Amino acid sequence: MNILFAASEVTPFAKSGGLADVSGSLPKALKKLGINVCVVMPKYKSINQEYLRDLKYLGGFETSLSWRSQRAEIYVKEGFVPVYFIENEYYFGRDGFYGYGDDNERFTFFDKAVIEMLPLLDFVPDVIHCNDWQTGLIPMLLKKVYNGMLMLQNIKTVYTIHNLQYQGNFPSDSVNIVGVPLDGDCEFYGQFSFMKCGLKFADIISTVSKTYSHEICTYEYGYGMDGILRERQGVLKGILNGLDYEINDPETDDRIYKHFSAGDFEDKKYNKKMLQEELGLPQRNIPLISIVSRFADQKGFDILGQALDEIMNNDIQLVVLGTGEARYEDMLRYFADKYSGKISVTINFDDVLAQKIYAGSDMFLMPSKFEPCGLGQIISLRYGAVPIVRKTGGLADTITNFNPETGEGNGFVFENYDAYGLIWGVSEALRIYGMGEDVWKKLVYNAMTSDFSWENSAKEYIETYENLTGKTE
Repeated sequence: MNILFAASEVTPFAKSGGLADVSGSLPKALKKLGINVCVVMPKYKSINQEYLRDLKYLGGFETSLSWRSQRAEIYVKEGFVPVYFIENEYYFGRDGFYGYGDDNERFTFFDKAVIEMLPLLDFVPDVIHCNDWQTGLIPMLLKKVYNGMLMLQNIKTVYTIHNLQYQGNFPSDSVNIVGVPLDGDCEFYGQFSFMKCGLKFADIISTVSKTYSHEICTYEYGYGMDGILRERQGVLKGILNGLDYEINDPETDDRIYKHFSAGDFEDKKYNKKMLQEELGLPQRNIPLISIVSRFADQKGFDILGQALDEIMNNDIQLVVLGTGEARYEDMLRYFADKYSGKISVTINFDDVLAQKIYAGSDMFLMPSKFEPCGLGQIISLRYGAVPIVRKTGGLADTITNFNPETGEGNGFVFENYDAYGLIWGVSEALRIYGMGEDVWKKLVYNAMTSDFSWENSAKEYIETYENLTGKTE
């Protein structure tokens, strides 16, 4: 079976969020299970040239954007999973990936080029697996624009929502670029919507956890798309994201201070001491709670601000890493100054420090308002930093409350999205921590042996592809 995985960002080439991690690791997991899978993405200027060595040029063509055309040049980086790059200096020879006034034109070009490049490839995909708004036009284009091309008529589409909040809604005159009418299939409150095109025309809609697939069908989490999703609930399914366990392995990860394992995590204490030293915190054996996150309402920073004074009344340390909204950066600076020696805040994006934090923390805090899947809690499990999470989306699907009497559970879950719920979650974690090392070791072992690798999720995607196409691998 041939799968073409289309995404606007793919690790290690380009990353702004979790989409890149999925696009980099899911295709590898599919390939290991016997699927012939390739990836396609834009050839951004910002991609490290080291990653673009040995590219093979396949050819080029003119892609029509209604009143004019732009040239697409196609390259491939061969490897375990081949990656195709679509090059156009005008659209992708810029800094960053998104946020330009012509993003509607840039990704219309990309989506059309993904389809038009297919004759240059050595395989015809059975399924094009599209991801988020940037590839939302592909299912619609296949059925409304390119439906007369014989080689394309049997191609199916899977469209994965990674975060419904980001919808790719643009002015209505985008129809002049895309070349389709602004009808009920594409119009969203007077705008042209890439996301709606994907939701209306994909053969299967998936999202990145089972709980989130139910949540987005409600008014609270649907961001205006809940009606469409309820209409298409018969083809909507939730498949939990996995984690690349080869890259994120405390036994081999050279980004952390010292290796350890679920069978012997005594050296996790060394990682904690070294993290305290690096961040200028006293090297004390007290609970160290961490946050690695984007600073935004979605991630729970509004209720964190309301709860921090009471949380910091405990004899604990808090380590925070990330960037985001200025008001939350300022808030965290304020608390770091107020609780000097107890709170460390690093306003930066630093993959290496993030891994050190996972490895050195006792607990990992994710008080999200909503969380389609979340990778932070899965990484923290892997490194023995026990998650404290709100019950939503993928957090609800991966974390269960620890019961010291039965020894079951891998973290702490609070339900109400408010400061009181957050304070309860932290207090419960501190209560269990205070029961002694034997109880805490059992919980850490449960966390580290939780299996959220890609294999099970990849099998669910393969089953989806097979049901859709009638083919087996």
